[in-house]
Amino acid sequence: MAKAAAEISTSKYDAGQIQVLKGLEAVRKRPGMYIGSTSSRGLHHLVYEVVDNSIDEALAGHATKIEVTIHADDSIKVVDDGRGIPVDIHPTEKIPGVELAMTVLHAGGKFDKSSYKVSGGLHGVGVSVVNALSEQLMVWVRREGKEYYMDFVRGITVTKLKVLTKIPERVRGTTVWFKPDHTIFTELRYDYATVANRLRELSYLNKGVTITLKDERVGEEKTEVFFAKGGLKEMVQFLNEKRKVLHTDVVYIDTERDGIDIELAFQYNDGYNENVFSFVNSINTHEGGTHLTGLKSALTRTINAYAAKNGALKKANFTLSGDDVREGLTAVLSVNVREPQFEGQTKTKLGNSEVEGAVKAVVNEHLSAYLEEHPRVANIIIDKTVSAALAREAARKARDLTRKKSALDVGNLPGKLADCSLSDPALCEIYLVEGDSAGGSAKQGRNRAFQAILPLRGKILNVERARIDKILGNEEIRTIITAIGAGIKDDFNIENARYHKLILMTDADVDGAHIRTLLLTFFYRQMPQLIEAGFVYIAQPPLYRVARGKEEFYAYDEKEREEYVKRLSNGEGKSTVNIQRYKGLGEMNPLQLWSTTMDPETRTILQVTVEDAILANDTFEKLMGDDVEPRRLFIEQNAKFVSNLDI
Repeated sequence: MAKAAAEISTSKYDAGQIQVLKGLEAVRKRPGMYIGSTSSRGLHHLVYEVVDNSIDEALAGHATKIEVTIHADDSIKVVDDGRGIPVDIHPTEKIPGVELAMTVLHAGGKFDKSSYKVSGGLHGVGVSVVNALSEQLMVWVRREGKEYYMDFVRGITVTKLKVLTKIPERVRGTTVWFKPDHTIFTELRYDYATVANRLRELSYLNKGVTITLKDERVGEEKTEVFFAKGGLKEMVQFLNEKRKVLHTDVVYIDTERDGIDIELAFQYNDGYNENVFSFVNSINTHEGGTHLTGLKSALTRTINAYAAKNGALKKANFTLSGDDVREGLTAVLSVNVREPQFEGQTKTKLGNSEVEGAVKAVVNEHLSAYLEEHPRVANIIIDKTVSAALAREAARKARDLTRKKSALDVGNLPGKLADCSLSDPALCEIYLVEGDSAGGSAKQGRNRAFQAILPLRGKILNVERARIDKILGNEEIRTIITAIGAGIKDDFNIENARYHKLILMTDADVDGAHIRTLLLTFFYRQMPQLIEAGFVYIAQPPLYRVARGKEEFYAYDEKEREEYVKRLSNGEGKSTVNIQRYKGLGEMNPLQLWSTTMDPETRTILQVTVEDAILANDTFEKLMGDDVEPRRLFIEQNAKFVSNLDI
């Protein structure tokens, strides 16, 4: 240590050691700072940045059509019919506007409020970052009777702005083509469903804009057109498509207050979960913010006032809580704010205080009038919320029972926890294991210092179809809640989680997949913070053991099995090789389970993430909801793509 300190103290540190990154070098040096990651998430972010420029033209009233193409080589083209990026020479930078937008960070019309009233860009880096992280980018601009062209390589201008041809004055717009840089990204293949979901979302948020998505990849050719004349009303209908709605009419508000555009649509279904999504300038505000606070406050106040006025709460000794009012609610709120202030870890939480008051006032006013004018719908909503309030009281009693059970009491419950000896949650992990047999092997094979084992008997309750009081009344779920130690739903506090790795370990068969999906549904609906924090994982046990003599290998799919068989056969035929197909975890002895599935040095575990809450919500509803038909269609459409289906 003394030597290292001496070496550090004698190293030179002056102005010469301060690195200056020019142009877009900083983006290529630290891409994660600008697009979040260099994996699939960052790759898709490139598309969104370019599309957002076209959406800004639509928000400003200058574009009605946007076309996105995924080419055969996973390059992307985005075409719009907006005004076209300016091509005249910038007065101070002395280069064309299009070159400035493509090569300089924080350059663009979004900073000039006379160009755009509102903008979807979060940080103003936009298309210049896409340029920096692309092997090649080409741009065509159609405006003022001419088509202009430029191209770039890894953010550096290759072809200066030139006129390609004359075109009719009425033809205008921008085309951007880019190919992500293979030296930057770890994943280069676009997922059609992910892109389609975002474009569908944008079409709902920007009613009247036609967005087309084309996939030209071999064997996957398809085209979809997204157009929502009814805006958020159609989005709510889409979200409730697989649910039984309580009223056919979607409550819809589209107005302006204090310079803020406010659009809201909502509808109740017979489910027990709330599905509320909020947006600011077409940005999905995952962490909520002042606009969402205003909506929730106004809903609770207005529905309580109507219920009290009409005598619905006379017999009950309570007022409706926010949770009661939002049970079974599907709602989408979108606001356009001139200068949004974003907070939160991912910069998707709105902080503008004036927006809360505007939303609250609008919802109070319009919803009060709607309930008075539609008494049948109003009574349906009141009945639903009162029923939720009565269930809440039952849930409170069940929750109190759960709270009384400390982690030390878990041994008394049906699933017995074998805890680890370390107490630092960051170092500890818990395996939720299917069945007592596998649980026994896992307990014997584990590292007792940091690995806890919780065997689960059978399939837990499907929380997608259950109210909170029933969920808390389920023994297996109570066991899981108590073992994790962080509470549930609104009482959940991730700081109290006793493990920072929750690993679901189930058999590699249909029943195992079902149990895994039930567990994922439970965490997604009742403890989403665990998934958001990256604490939930899926174990990957091997399907086969391939052995000959003292040599043995574990294979995770058929292709790997055949490779090991070939390696061990040595041309002498398969008869000399022993192949064991694991039907369940319980068939592995403790040492095998440790070496293949539990040893951090050799195991493979998949981290569960929720890239898009709306897509995840839709998928869980398909797989775990009451309606069988969407589930059958989903399986038929996706079975050919995967051997093991994980959400």
